[in-house]
Amino acid sequence: MADRAKPAVPGDDLSSLLGPPLLIKGEDGAVYQEVAARISMAVKPKDFLEEIWVRDVADLTWEILRMRRLKAALLASAMSSPISDLLAPVLGYEGACEVASRWNQGNRQAVKEVNKHLTRMGWTIDTVAAHSFSNRIDTFERIDRMFTNAEARRNAALREIERHRTTLATALRRASDNVVEAEFEELAPDRPTQRDVA
Repeated sequence: MADRAKPAVPGDDLSSLLGPPLLIKGEDGAVYQEVAARISMAVKPKDFLEEIWVRDVADLTWEILRMRRLKAALLASAMSSPISDLLAPVLGYEGACEVASRWNQGNRQAVKEVNKHLTRMGWTIDTVAAHSFSNRIDTFERIDRMFTNAEARRNAALREIERHRTTLATALRRASDNVVEAEFEELAPDRPTQRDVA
């Protein structure tokens, strides 16, 4: 009985009907399930339609998170080449490529080394990022459009849940009012009036 009261996690029971979540190779399915479970617990789907919409919201939220990661990875990748170009006169071509590669992987020592060399040249990491961003601005704009589109679809699914609940609540209220009115009309003729008592 306790299992029925627990909100459904999109992706568990719905996987057999809607298929598994669309994860890219290397993405963590357990993290997706955690995101989906938290969304489901917040919304608490009341019926199958709401479970489908909650699954949509979970998938679209995951897509939004993926695009944020993609944007950050793209910028880091775009910065690696200018960094190696800037450092080549100081470290040689191979040394610059090796340091830029380690910097791209987040190696702390490489980050310090890159910052030190950039400072000596009058550059900052933000300057490199700005140049790299401007070289790929069309790609970033496309990602932003996809991001905005996914947010709009997610918000539409949430609105559908809200509209569904409002419509259901209105129908239940109307049905309840009809039952109360019918019961009142049925009982009213049997009640003695003031004249009958006098």
